[in-house]
Amino acid sequence: MARPLLDAPFRPAQPARYIARECETVAQLLTTRARLDGHRIAYRRKHAGRWQATSWLELLERSKAFASYLIRAGVQPGDKVCIVGSTRPEWAIADLGGQLAGAVTLGAYPTLTTDQLAYILAHADVKIVVVEGAEDLAKVQAKRSELPKLQHVVMWDGDGTRDGSTVPWARCMDGAIDEDAVHDRVHGTKHDDTAIIVYTSGTTGPPKGAMISHANIMTVLRHQAEQAQFAADDVSFSFLPMAHVAERVLGFYGRIDSGITAYYATSIPKVLEEVKEARPTVFGSVPRIFEKAYAAIQNGVEAANPRRQKIFRYAERVGRQVVRHWQAGEPVPAKLRLQYKLVDKIVFSKIREAFGGRVRQFVTGAAPIAPEILEFFWACGMPIYEVYGMTEATVITHANRQGQVRLGSVGKALDYVEHRIAADGEILMAGGMVFQGYYKNPEATAETIVDGWLHTGDIGVIDDDGYLFIKDRKKHIIITAGGKNLTPANIENELKASDTLISQAHAHGDKRKFLVALVTVGPSEAVEWAAQNGHCARADADALLAAIRADPLSTPEGLPELMAKVTADPKLRERIVASVRRANGKLAKVETIKKVHLLERELSVAEDELTPTLKVKRKNVEKKFASIFDRLYAEDGFGLKTA
Repeated sequence: MARPLLDAPFRPAQPARYIARECETVAQLLTTRARLDGHRIAYRRKHAGRWQATSWLELLERSKAFASYLIRAGVQPGDKVCIVGSTRPEWAIADLGGQLAGAVTLGAYPTLTTDQLAYILAHADVKIVVVEGAEDLAKVQAKRSELPKLQHVVMWDGDGTRDGSTVPWARCMDGAIDEDAVHDRVHGTKHDDTAIIVYTSGTTGPPKGAMISHANIMTVLRHQAEQAQFAADDVSFSFLPMAHVAERVLGFYGRIDSGITAYYATSIPKVLEEVKEARPTVFGSVPRIFEKAYAAIQNGVEAANPRRQKIFRYAERVGRQVVRHWQAGEPVPAKLRLQYKLVDKIVFSKIREAFGGRVRQFVTGAAPIAPEILEFFWACGMPIYEVYGMTEATVITHANRQGQVRLGSVGKALDYVEHRIAADGEILMAGGMVFQGYYKNPEATAETIVDGWLHTGDIGVIDDDGYLFIKDRKKHIIITAGGKNLTPANIENELKASDTLISQAHAHGDKRKFLVALVTVGPSEAVEWAAQNGHCARADADALLAAIRADPLSTPEGLPELMAKVTADPKLRERIVASVRRANGKLAKVETIKKVHLLERELSVAEDELTPTLKVKRKNVEKKFASIFDRLYAEDGFGLKTA
């Protein structure tokens, strides 16, 4: 597929028709889209090996069916309906059904523990919970006696329970549609009513329920074309968790606004296979996906024969040179253009095919991503537009946009956003996207919204051209014993970028004389290392790799033992030390890592060390590994010395 050089203007032959300006609520957004484009395809899902289409009109009818069930079940306007499950069409229908019934809908990650899920259901006063299958149902049933306001449980997969306490999804969908009741609920919902509650992932404490109004959502959507111009025939690929505000507001409600078609991945393990079939043109993801893809590409090159390695490294050098000319605002020399055209055809086009070959725009946010990785993907013709926002600002406030890209920044403020930097470096924002407050938590609300300004908790810098650069969370700032304020995110990004073996890094040093770090090696990379260095047979390694691909959050049998062997391998440990030294070379002296502890496993969601969106829970990591940090400072012989 031929493509223009880097950030060339995109002018669709038939632009998408955005409708948020015509609507006041999420329910109106759906009914308007169905009226305008009823027979166009809303989404495709795979069944029996084939992608089956559902129209906007069919989506509306199915959502009305669930809304009618909710109304018959006694749901009143403003009641809370919670959805627990993976990203699939039923999630969308349950959400829209709740909106049509005038309810407030919220999502919960299926990875939550029983106690975590019960906390959200109780705190949000949930009246009806929709669960995916038996595992989620068991979590609810284990705490049912502690949830007096919960009246009904609906389950997508299964026949419900014999005592009738759990209703199967099919029964909800088979009931008659009460057109009059749904009509009254839709027209009775006001612009300023709460539409959704999104529980923060809780990196520093218990999750808080951010109340987001229909007005907040419409403010964001009415400026969607400013951030990204879609074509009427664009295709997106949906797999990120719907409980997250980005997939919910931009990914899902944004699709209704623009009218583009989505493909639903059947599962996370199937994403890389099915993205080639869906061939999306727009693709959103969290940085960890791109970091893993970058590591896989680089590790694959290291395992290739010398000739292939030489070709790839030449292509990479050419591509990065082109990106640097572009970022400096300099014309790309004619010779370099020709070289780039050649390597694009023989190398970069093959990398793009892994994502279907048609992606015009990748979008990422939620956590920082190393500029080196961004530069690489731009060189490959995979433009990753970094954006910024937060749940309390209804997802997006800043974005790198077509013709306005500065790698390493999160872009410029969107038109509906006022922003400024406080005296202590904190980013403050105001505008119609600022949330209503935290549910049942006026104290936290008052701390977060002060005189109309949203205190983001992030430290940032705005350059002379208006681009915002995020340094770190305010609460994450490390203050050394010498009084230096350091932002760990920058340090950790350099560590991860120094070697594709390093999957996670956590810098530590608050009130200490110098910095140390925990680092991890990715399971896939560890297994590949094991096979190449005699720790296991190739067949055993391939079996483990297949199991990891099938369920990236699982721990296949034999993996912990193999990880222990790999992380104890002197050759690997020497490589990690050398990599940290390379990272140190790009950091200020006070930021350098003096000692490293190499964990035998990755940080995980199951161990409550990562959020469901794979961000490190710094407070939990600091507490859990406190003894290791103490030993790194107390013992000369403990840990890997880097300086």
